[in-house]
Amino acid sequence: QVQLVESGGGLVQAGGSLRLSCAASGGTFSSYAMGWFRQAPGKEREFVAAISWSGGSTYYADSVKGRFTISRDNAKNTAYLQMNSLKPEDTYVYYCAASPRPHDSRYYSDYGWYDYWGQGTQVTVSS
Repeated sequence: QVQLVESGGGLVQAGGSLRLSCAASGGTFSSYAMGWFRQAPGKEREFVAAISWSGGSTYYADSVKGRFTISRDNAKNTAYLQMNSLKPEDTYVYYCAASPRPHDSRYYSDYGWYDYWGQGTQVTVSS
């Protein structure tokens, strides 16, 4: 069983930056694809970014492309989401997720493809 713990959320002004971290334990982190999703109250969880187990492939939602960067450090069992040029519409609870499934670029944005989820961290961007 994999446990995921997010950190790094908070309140930031528009145009600012935050770096979210997702620390994993209880599994072989280097074998999992990792994803970031976000969700607002009463709305569906939406894809933000994903990274393959090796870090060699990354994927982004159009809404964050060029502003957010996903990365991972397999030696530290941690995935990251660097968020720059934040906008008020980036205000969500952000979740990290892990998938043990073989690499398949068709599914990285599908939240059903991920087996393990963190508890979420709130990001609030003020205007």
